[in-house]
Amino acid sequence: MITKMSHTTLFVLDQNKAYDFYVNKLGFKVNTDVMMEDSCEDSSKEAADAAYRWLTLNPPDQPDLEIILMPIVGLDEEAQKAIQLLLDRGLMGAGVFQTPDCRATYEELKAKGVEFKSEPVEQFYGIECIMSDGCGNWFSMTQPKAH
Repeated sequence: MITKMSHTTLFVLDQNKAYDFYVNKLGFKVNTDVMMEDSCEDSSKEAADAAYRWLTLNPPDQPDLEIILMPIVGLDEEAQKAIQLLLDRGLMGAGVFQTPDCRATYEELKAKGVEFKSEPVEQFYGIECIMSDGCGNWFSMTQPKAH
């Protein structure tokens, strides 16, 4: 039986830029930041080039969900180009971040340089604005409607 999701992936073109956004602007916590190497025993240049940074973080109040900031690795060239095209165009819609006060959080993050595609607006489910991570992903930031 599956009981919960522990990790989810966001593809990013620049892990350092993504780190700055999620940690320094949103206040997420770093779980893991290490270099991973290809598991094959081949010591050739191709194997050395397969190393990549395994970077996971989480929202401060959700330590059991690790978000993987993943470079585009381990895919064939066509798939890599497709993901890069979507990221370059800022079209990777990744999810919803919740906040208890959408308007205040919007102002706080805007002052830190976070880019928004829309200002907070009333929706049937609460107050929502759309933000960009500057790395090709966008998110809904939502204050759920009180029930």
